[in-house]
Amino acid sequence: MIDRLTKIIQQTIEAIENSQKQIFEIVEESRAQYKIIEEELQKVKKKTDEIIREVDKLTKLEKDIRYRLMIVNKNFREHSEEEIKEVYEKAKELQLQLMIKKNEEQILIEKRNELELRLKAARETLKKAEKLMSQMAVILGYLCGDLRNIHLQLEDIKEKKHLGIKVIQAQEEERYRLSREIHDGPAQILANLVLKSELCEKLIDIDTEKAKKELKALREVMRSSLQDVRKIIYDLRPMSLDDLGLIPTVERLIAQYNETSDTFVEFKFFGEKVKLLPIVEVAIFRIIQEALNNIKKHSKATNALVKIEFSDNNINLVIRDNGIGFSKESLRKADEDRGYGLMSMEERVTLLNGKFEINSSPGNGTKITATIPIDI
Repeated sequence: MIDRLTKIIQQTIEAIENSQKQIFEIVEESRAQYKIIEEELQKVKKKTDEIIREVDKLTKLEKDIRYRLMIVNKNFREHSEEEIKEVYEKAKELQLQLMIKKNEEQILIEKRNELELRLKAARETLKKAEKLMSQMAVILGYLCGDLRNIHLQLEDIKEKKHLGIKVIQAQEEERYRLSREIHDGPAQILANLVLKSELCEKLIDIDTEKAKKELKALREVMRSSLQDVRKIIYDLRPMSLDDLGLIPTVERLIAQYNETSDTFVEFKFFGEKVKLLPIVEVAIFRIIQEALNNIKKHSKATNALVKIEFSDNNINLVIRDNGIGFSKESLRKADEDRGYGLMSMEERVTLLNGKFEINSSPGNGTKITATIPIDI
């Protein structure tokens, strides 16, 4: 089982590294497209300058021939019919050449202006792509680093067989959740970014205003991607646990929950705050987080309570709601299916030498109680 999981981790690391490569290829494509437009613009500018000089030269010649034509008309008796005809044909030829060159000049100027707009749009797209590559490289680096750390942990598990199965199950559940979030969040958004960037490139030549709107939408998609990635990092491990401690982090979690849920959660804390081991803080935080997710998804509760009490030797946690509750039979099925994360909660408490209990019945809500030693 451990060897199989190690192989899965290696494959996941390879998938992450392939994702980095694909993002890099997208940026390189954008950079190559920008260079092509830039080189084409330089050629058109050079040709435009040449045609402008030719137009100026022809304009001067055409002006001179018109003056000569005026003199010939004025003194037509002093010139032969052939001379008059030659002057007229020369004037006509110069006018035709001038008209052709002016038309070429207009076409080149329009093409130059169009290429300048395309170059500007390509530059903005390239900047966004490079910024996205930088952001995703950092995030993918974190994820890849976390997975490599899991690999090292699994090697250690081989030496601790009595904890091996439970730790593997916990890691598998976390990896599944993480992969689903990446698949449904940043991965989908990245695909959408590629499509929108291609659409913008096509629209630049057709409808500049619509292209601007699409670029604006593209920026909003990138912001959404950044928020999703930040959420994934937060779910991996809330940094506030290290910076602020357990109680402020739980208070923040509940405040955020109350902003987005129809269930009002009250938080109570008793006792004197003591410094807990990081593994204990994470366990308590994850139990509360999972319980709140269950309340939101399944309980249909209007009110809930989260209570933490620090006694002399233990941390006592109580989570209670006034929802629809469930029977012992459905509780067993939930344990088998791991649908509510109840087994994960119990495993966390058991691994810390604590006690875990769930009380619930249809129509009477649910109560979760956990007691964990402060010094494990």
